[in-house]
Order: sequence, then C-alpha cells, then structure tokens
Amino acid sequence: MFSLAIGACQMGGGSASATPGLSDRGAKTLLRPESGPQHQLVAASSKGKGKRYFIEFRSRYALSYGHSYVVFGRMSPSGKMINPEVAGLHPASDSVIPYMLGHIIPVPAETGWSDGDLEDEYRSAYWRVMLTEREYNTAVAKIRKIQGRSHFWHAGVYNCNAFVASIARSMGYKTPSIYLMPQDFMTKLRKMNGGPNAIGTTGPPG
Repeated sequence: MFSLAIGACQMGGGSASATPGLSDRGAKTLLRPESGPQHQLVAASSKGKGKRYFIEFRSRYALSYGHSYVVFGRMSPSGKMINPEVAGLHPASDSVIPYMLGHIIPVPAETGWSDGDLEDEYRSAYWRVMLTEREYNTAVAKIRKIQGRSHFWHAGVYNCNAFVASIARSMGYKTPSIYLMPQDFMTKLRKMNGGPNAIGTTGPPG
C-alpha cells in the first residue's frame, strides 16, 4: 500500500529542483517527452452548441510521480482557453521536506496553480467536459468549496488524485482509485465517464 501511495502525486513547492525525483511543480525541469507533437486544444463540436465553458481534468509529467489537477474557464470560438484557472492539491512549500513528511503525516497544502500546469507539452492525459454557463457556475461553486476545505496533503490519504476525485464526484462522475499514477488515474477517469460532450486523449508519448 505504501508503494502505491507514494506514486500518487507530485512533490509540493513553487519552483523546480535540480534533483531528479525531488521536484514538484517545476515544469522547466520535468521529464518532458522526447518526441511527439505538442497537443492542440480542441474546439467544442457543433453538437455542443452553447457550451462555451469547460472543466478539464488533467495530469502532467514531473520529475517525481506526476501531478493531477483541473483547469477550468471559458473557451473562445476557435477553441482557445480564455483566462483559465487551476485547482490542484500540493504541499504548500518550495522545500522537499514537507513533501517527504507528507508520506507519513498530513502537511499544509495549497489548492491552486503550480508551475507547468498550463503548458501543453507537459500534459500526460486529460478529459475535458464542455458546459453551459449555468452548468459551469454550479461546478465552479463546488470546486471553491472543495478548495476551502482542503488544507492538508498526504500521499496515502488525501493526495492530488483524491482532490481531483472529490471534484469529479461533486459533478456526478465515477472515480478510480486514488493510488494510481496521475496519468493512469486521469486515463481511467475519462474511460469511466466518457460521454458525447467529452473531449480527451492521452498526452504526448513519453
């Protein structure tokens, strides 16, 4: 169980570490794929007319285990994100110490953006759901509540996958085990819930 737990999330912190395995949100030094085109955002289909808002469940590469989180906002007619927001759980520190302690005891957490979250080249898997403005506002209100009560990170109890699962369940979706690697968690989440308004593929080959 412990070996599974420590594979469930990235390290915390606001900047990259030069030590492999001891990085967190530092996208500049992530395990980036050697080949494969950068993902392009996909515009909403004509069947999704009126649904110009989105929530994207996403995972990304990292020097540690990777990271899972959500990106949400409004989509332009051409399919570009307009002022997207990020919600994701991670230790509230640039130091590796809270991350290491978080495999034993809960450590203080943050629930916002981390370095690399919005860079498509580091995205490993995703599942995007297009929403109407009313659906979006309801979903965002739930995200805010979850952020407001998520004060601690623990690799084996409440990690980044668990945080994303809380959001998914609040929207009525089924969720996989939180002890999967973030990319596997996101891929399974998509497969369990894929519908006509869902857009998603795996990320760049790595």
